Amino acid sequence: RPFVPSDTDERNHRAETILNIQAHGLKKRLEHTHAKTAVIGISGGLDSTLALLATIRAFKIAGKDKKDIIAITMPCYGTTSRTKNNAVRLCELTGVTIREIPIGKAVKQHFDDIGHDESIHDVTYENSQARERTQILMDVANKESGMVIGTGDLSESALGWATYNGDHMSMYGMNTSVPKTLVRYIIAYEASSMEKELADILLDILDTPVSPALLP
Repeated sequence: RPFVPSDTDERNHRAETILNIQAHGLKKRLEHTHAKTAVIGISGGLDSTLALLATIRAFKIAGKDKKDIIAITMPCYGTTSRTKNNAVRLCELTGVTIREIPIGKAVKQHFDDIGHDESIHDVTYENSQARERTQILMDVANKESGMVIGTGDLSESALGWATYNGDHMSMYGMNTSVPKTLVRYIIAYEASSMEKELADILLDILDTPVSPALLP
C-alpha cells in the first residue's frame, strides 16, 4: 500500500490534506461555472461516500446550503438492503437532499429495445445499468442547474474498471486522484470526528464488501 502511510498521525494528516484539496477544488469549480447544485449518485459504497463527504465540506467552505447537494440512489438488480439503507441514512444524517429513482423498469425497457435477454448476466446486462444511472445524473444536473460529481477513483481509472459512457463520465471527477487503498482511510478519518450515529454508518460502509452492485 504505497499511498497509505503506516504512521497514524501522518495518515490522518494526509487524509485532511486530501479532503481540503478536494473541497477547495470543487468550491472553485462551482463558483466558476455558476452551478447551483451538486448531483451525486450515492450507492452506499466507499467512493460515493468519499465524494459526498468532500462535497459537503466544499459547500461548507463556500457558505452554500447543503440541501443543494442532491444525492440520488438508483436501486436495481444488484442493490442490497444494506447498501441502500446506508446510502439513505448517510444523506439524512448529513442533511443533504436525497432522492430515490429506481431504474429497473427503464433498464428492462432498454433490454427489450436492443433485444437482450435479461437472464443473461453479461457485460451488456451490467453496463446498461451503469449507463442508465449516468443518464439520470446528467439530466437531473441539467434540470437543477448543477453539475454531476464523479465518484470513480484513481485505481479504477488506471485499471479501466468502469463503464464507458457510464460511471467513467462526470462533470467534476472528485476522487480521480485518490487511489482506492487510501479512500477507506480518509472515510475512517472523517468518521473519527463524527457523532456516533453517523460514525456507525460510515464504519458499516467501510465494512461492506467492495462491489459494483450490478449482478443479482
